[in-house]
Amino acid sequence: MARVKIEDAVGLAAVQDWLSAQENGKDAGRPVVATAVRYSLQLLAERVPGNAVEVRVPPFGAVQCVEGPGHTRGTPPNVIELPAELWLGLATGILAWDDAVASGQLHASGVRADVSFALPLVRAAGS
Repeated sequence: MARVKIEDAVGLAAVQDWLSAQENGKDAGRPVVATAVRYSLQLLAERVPGNAVEVRVPPFGAVQCVEGPGHTRGTPPNVIELPAELWLGLATGILAWDDAVASGQLHASGVRADVSFALPLVRAAGS
């Protein structure tokens, strides 16, 4: 079954709502976070299509991306897993990849498990 594509207007609104909540020290709420994560993962898969790397942001979503050798069964050899807030920080450019890695919350396994070259996906205002 194909995933339903999130329209740009809806996805960008969720990302902006999340950014606004971050700036104001508030919680954006689960529906906003879920949409923002899914939309930004969708953008990543569109920007760097392929199936060599799997990016997981539980419980909201996962995508395969980056050209190269893929996998057909089991856990892929190149996996990135991180929490939603960290992912959205990377996706919007308010957090650098090295800082995310240093936080200890970004788990990357495999020699190709780095998508920093494709980030940010949506620019935060003023970035």
